[in-house]
Amino acid sequence: MKIIVAGATGAIGRQLVPMLAEAGHKVVGLTRSKSKTSVIEGAGAEAVVADVLDAEAVEAAMRAAEPEVVVHELTAIPPVVNPRRFAEEFAPTNRLRREGTRNLVAAALAAGSRRIIAQSIAQAYAPVGNWIKAEREPLYGGAPPVFRDTFDAVIDLEATVLGANGLESIVLRYGNFYGPGTAYGRDGSNAELVRRQMFPIAGEGSARWSFIHVRDAARATLVAVSRGEPGVYNIVDDEPAAIADWLPVYAAALGAAEPPRTPAPRSAYGTYGMLLARGASNSKAKRLLGWAPRYASWRGGFAADLGLASNPGS
Repeated sequence: MKIIVAGATGAIGRQLVPMLAEAGHKVVGLTRSKSKTSVIEGAGAEAVVADVLDAEAVEAAMRAAEPEVVVHELTAIPPVVNPRRFAEEFAPTNRLRREGTRNLVAAALAAGSRRIIAQSIAQAYAPVGNWIKAEREPLYGGAPPVFRDTFDAVIDLEATVLGANGLESIVLRYGNFYGPGTAYGRDGSNAELVRRQMFPIAGEGSARWSFIHVRDAARATLVAVSRGEPGVYNIVDDEPAAIADWLPVYAAALGAAEPPRTPAPRSAYGTYGMLLARGASNSKAKRLLGWAPRYASWRGGFAADLGLASNPGS
């Protein structure tokens, strides 16, 4: 099967492209940077340079490649996110999720593609009701200004993909990535914050977070290339957890000190992330994709990924 991956050099793309190639697919990696073509080619794929914000260039690349499946893994999230500049720093990713998604969908239709798979996030559920969310539950429209545009862009992305007549459309809502090339990897920005005692448990730390190892996310995407009904799937591990539960375990896996405790946050950003955010259930993905994460819990995953003895999948 011929597959084009937009965002082939990102954290998940670097895991996904070689998996697709090893599975026997003919893979084309789309990048806007000529300097990254060697990364794509080294992973066993053909590299094509095109900016997804240039509709004509994307359509030309897609027509030339004639992919049966299009995989959309595009983001432009900076390595270190400053909460005080969250809206500004996520603006490029928001544009990709809106304009870039529209261009990819239009190009896929023009090229006669059959299926599109797009990256979304499991962190965008409305913070009301039960703590663990299934795919049918609403996303956080009308969020506070600091991240309203980010969540609205996610909603726009999903609507564009799922509303594409003529394509089998799948949206994968990934949990918080950990593993190589991520903020929670050994050399990641959040790991550094934890080591420096700058990632506290604020208030009760009651917000639920869902995690997924980046390789497990890539494996789910590999499955979705050829399986699964059109629709939305949460790609998360089996154990959504409160910050007060997972953060000390993560710190211990890093060999860092116990995270400090601070009063409840006053900002909308801190309140959502520390007290209100909801986790997600992977039941649908297990049932309809036939996928399950190798690391069923962040407990085993953190330890294994960060080099401590652990039983994968525990």
